[in-house]
Amino acid sequence: MTWLLRVLACATVLLAPLEGYLQEVHPHLAKVAPGLLIVSWAVQRVRERRLPAAHPLHAVLAVFAVVLLASAAVHAGDPFTLDYAQRFLPFLVITAVLVDVVVREVPVRAVLAAAVGGAVFAAVGALYSLVFEGAPRATGPLEDPNDLAFFLVAALPLLIALPFRKFLLPVGAVLAAGAAATFSRGGGLALAVAAVWLVARRGVSMRAVGATVGGLAVIGLGAAVFAGPVLDRALAEKKYIAATNVDTRELRWQAAARMLADNPVLGVGPGGFRSSYAAASRNAEIDEQSPVAHNIYLEIGAELGLPGLACFLGAIALAFVSAERALRAGAVRSMLAVQASLIAALVASTFLSEQYYLPIWSLVAVAIAADLRREERERDACVARHQ
Repeated sequence: MTWLLRVLACATVLLAPLEGYLQEVHPHLAKVAPGLLIVSWAVQRVRERRLPAAHPLHAVLAVFAVVLLASAAVHAGDPFTLDYAQRFLPFLVITAVLVDVVVREVPVRAVLAAAVGGAVFAAVGALYSLVFEGAPRATGPLEDPNDLAFFLVAALPLLIALPFRKFLLPVGAVLAAGAAATFSRGGGLALAVAAVWLVARRGVSMRAVGATVGGLAVIGLGAAVFAGPVLDRALAEKKYIAATNVDTRELRWQAAARMLADNPVLGVGPGGFRSSYAAASRNAEIDEQSPVAHNIYLEIGAELGLPGLACFLGAIALAFVSAERALRAGAVRSMLAVQASLIAALVASTFLSEQYYLPIWSLVAVAIAADLRREERERDACVARHQ
C-alpha cells in the first residue's frame, strides 16, 4: 500500500498544472488522482489503526472547513455557492492527507520533483501553444496565461532542492521560457521576490542569479530572432490588455473590500463574489458581471469573512514557521526552496485568485510534514539516548 500512496501523492502534485489537458479528455479526469489518494490514505490508516501525527495545522484546517460550510449554508441560495464550496473543501482535505503521507510514506524531495515535473510539461505546452498554435499569449494546459505563470514561477525555486545538477539548467530554462511566454507581470514580480529571498538566505549566489538573467536574455534574443512575428503579436496583445487589467482589478479589489466590510463574519459565501460583484461595484463593468477578484486574500475574505481569511493566513504562517524549524534542523535546501516557492505563489496570488489550484496547499503540506519529520527524529534520538 505504501507504493500506491507514493504514486498517487506524486501524481496528484504532478498532474495539477495539467488540469486543462485532463479536462479535455474527460471533465472529471483531473479529480481521479486526488480522489484515489484520499480513499487509499483512509483505507491504509484504518488498516493500521493509526491516526495522523497531530499538528496545529489540523485545527486550522478543521476550523477553515467549518467556516466554509457555515458560510455555504447561510448563502445556500446563491447560484455559485454549492459549486464553489465543493471545489474549495477538497483542497483542505488533500492538504491534511498530503501532510500525513509526506510524513510517513513519501519523501519530501519526491513531492517537490513531482511539482517540477508537472510544471515542465505545462511549460512545454505553453511554448507549443504560443509558437505552433498561434496563441497571443502562452496558455497550454490552462485557459488563463496568468494561472499558468503561477504554476511555473512557483516551481522554479524548487529546483535548488533537487539532485541531478546537470539537468537543472535546461529544466530551469524551459520553466523560465514558459513563464516568460505568458507575459504575466505578476509572475515576473513573484519570481523576482522569490529570487531576492533565496539570495538573502544564501540559497543561491549572485553569480547563479546573474547566469539565470543572462540565460533569460539569450532566450529572449533567440525568440526575437527566430519568432519575431509571434513575439510582436504577443507583446501587442499584452500591451492592449495591460491598462485594462489595472483598471478592472482595482474595481474588483474595491468591490471585494466592500463585501468584506459589509459581511465580516461569514462573507458572501463561496463563489459569492461573482454573484455579488455587479451590485458591489455598482455595475462598474458592463461586459463582465460575474468575474473573480484577482486577489486571493480579498476574495477569500469577501466570500468567507474574517474567520476564513484568518484561517488561510494562519495556515500560511504555520507553513513558514514549520519550514524554518526543519531548515534549522538540517533540511536547508529543500526548506529554502519551499519557502521561496511559497513566497512566489503568494506574491502572484496578490493579482490572482489561486485558492482553487494546488501549489499553495501542497507547499503548506510539505512544510508541515517536514516539521513533523523533524519532531519524530528528535523523539527517536531522545529515546535512544535514554536507552
